[in-house]
Amino acid sequence: MHDEIKEVLISEEEIQSKTKDLAKVITEKFDGQFPLAVGVLKGAMPFMSDLLKRVDTHIEMDFMDVSSYEGGMRSTGEVKIIKDLNTKVKGRDLLIIEDIIDSGLTLSYLVDLFKYRQANSITIVTLLDKPSGRQSDIKADLVGFEVPDAFVVGYGLDYQEKYRNLPYIGVLKPEIYS
Repeated sequence: MHDEIKEVLISEEEIQSKTKDLAKVITEKFDGQFPLAVGVLKGAMPFMSDLLKRVDTHIEMDFMDVSSYEGGMRSTGEVKIIKDLNTKVKGRDLLIIEDIIDSGLTLSYLVDLFKYRQANSITIVTLLDKPSGRQSDIKADLVGFEVPDAFVVGYGLDYQEKYRNLPYIGVLKPEIYS
């Protein structure tokens, strides 16, 4: 365990097991279709990679980089598109892949945007759900784990661009970010 981590909340083994389970559900849901998986950068990258390797149906991938955070720990409330999709979504079945749903503001923005762009359907999968931080009524269709109101890092989640490469989800020691 990294010395700046207070505790491991979800182990690498638990993440991989849950990812396998979620991939099975996605395979069944989209069997015979050609959905567009939209990864929300940067945090969703490890989860998306591990998840889609286990999905046993054709799937197209693209990425968006959006944020409602500006280097801090709390959402600014304003969502900015840093990198948009290269793929048209009109008439497509979308699978939005997130690392964590906290405030829900970024995800709400994306859902509204994809509806405006006339996506056929939108399915949301997130590794982590933190309902205590929710500022919108958005809900994921598929959730890996529900997490408490703690500052979590690892497996794509960061604090000041650090800890993304940890293979587990850990709680950051308060003295690191306070």
